[in-house]
Amino acid sequence: MTTWITICDTCKREGWETTGMEQTDGEAFAALIEPRAEAAGIKTRRVSCTMGCERACNVIVQAAGKNCYSLGRFEPTEEDAQALVDYAVKHAESEKGQVPFREWPVGVKGHFVSRHLPLPDAE
Repeated sequence: MTTWITICDTCKREGWETTGMEQTDGEAFAALIEPRAEAAGIKTRRVSCTMGCERACNVIVQAAGKNCYSLGRFEPTEEDAQALVDYAVKHAESEKGQVPFREWPVGVKGHFVSRHLPLPDAE
C-alpha cells in the first residue's frame, strides 16, 4: 500500500508578501520534502489549496485503507521536512495508519490538524 504526502503548494505563511520570496512557502516546503520522501519510498504530489490557509504550510499524509492525517503550521525548513517524512515512513509501516505518540518525530508534534478515517469498503 502506497503512502502519499500531499503538499499544498499555494500555502503562504502570514507576512509572505513582504519577504520578497519568488516562490510560495508551500512550494519551498514541497521542494524540501520531495527528495527526502523519494529516498524513503514515500510518494508525493502537489496540489493547489487544501483550504487550510490560516495554518500554512499544510500537508496530508494518506494511504488507502488507513487513517489519514492533515498537518499544518510548518516552516519550510529542512528540519520540518525531515520530521514530516520520518512520520510518513512510520505511517507507511503501520497497519492502520496509527503511529503511537511515543514514536512521533518531535518535529510533527503540535502540527496535527485532523484525522480522516478510511472510507468503508464498497459493497
